[in-house]
Amino acid sequence: MLTKIKPTPGYILIEPLAEEKRTPSGIVLPDSHEERPQAGRVIAVGATLISEYGAKIAAPCKKDDLVVFKKYAGNEYRPQGENKDLLFVKFDDIMAVIG
Repeated sequence: MLTKIKPTPGYILIEPLAEEKRTPSGIVLPDSHEERPQAGRVIAVGATLISEYGAKIAAPCKKDDLVVFKKYAGNEYRPQGENKDLLFVKFDDIMAVIG
């Protein structure tokens, strides 16, 4: 199902990386306590974006890259039949490619 999703120009589809949160004493915190992850794996990349001035803006990453994005970036999306949320993030919201 995920392979059929094609983001529009200027957007990247990301699967956020889940992290288990523990306190210094070793207590595992529940999911409801977690902040939204800021890193994830790229599932799909939209086409090159054309700015209002005609400049071409290429994607800063490619499929299967690990990326770091802005804390409150993107819009959550849950594909039908899936139990995990994905994020649609703008090209501008990618801060780094890992590796």
